Amino acid sequence: MPQTTLYDRTGASIGSVELSDELFAAPVNAAVIHQVVTAQLAGRRLGTSDTKTRGEVRGGGRKPYRQKGTGRARQGSRTAPHYRGGGVVFGPHPRSYEQRLPKKMRQLALRGALTAKLADGEIKVLDSFGLDAIKTRDLVGVLAALTASGRVLLVAPNADEKLRLSARNLPTVDVILADSLNVVALLRANTVVIEQPALARMQEVYA
Repeated sequence: MPQTTLYDRTGASIGSVELSDELFAAPVNAAVIHQVVTAQLAGRRLGTSDTKTRGEVRGGGRKPYRQKGTGRARQGSRTAPHYRGGGVVFGPHPRSYEQRLPKKMRQLALRGALTAKLADGEIKVLDSFGLDAIKTRDLVGVLAALTASGRVLLVAPNADEKLRLSARNLPTVDVILADSLNVVALLRANTVVIEQPALARMQEVYA
């Protein structure tokens, strides 16, 4: 069973904590992780772009000029794609970019991402954030004590308004609930700070 250091708010080591084999000692399948990341990012696309075909463009009811005798190519409507203001050929239309993936594949990717983060030393377990008030300065101090630099992902066991509001003005800090983890958020983070009570919730949901 893998272990890691347990830190307090001052960045001091206060012991060690055992981590779940299912979450932090899982096989790392890069191909599956890539597929899940691609599907997750595709699902964020709105798919609301729309263009008008020649049948949707207003006008074009009258033939531009007579069929014969002008010396020009025959034309039937001003809404044809080669006219300025005409319809668009093969343009985008509202659609869903969602890609459905099996639940086991998503679980494998998440467990692999957690395992890779632990192997790279990018996971830190904190006993408690312990914020007494909504203070961004206090949270910055905690992260500095943990030497959490770059993009930081904070994993909380449940909704914590003090933590969320304290991190709101920090552009490189994201807060996520333990039961809402996703592969993209984990991979984007340079450091993942997990509050110790969140480990049990992660074990319950993902193991």
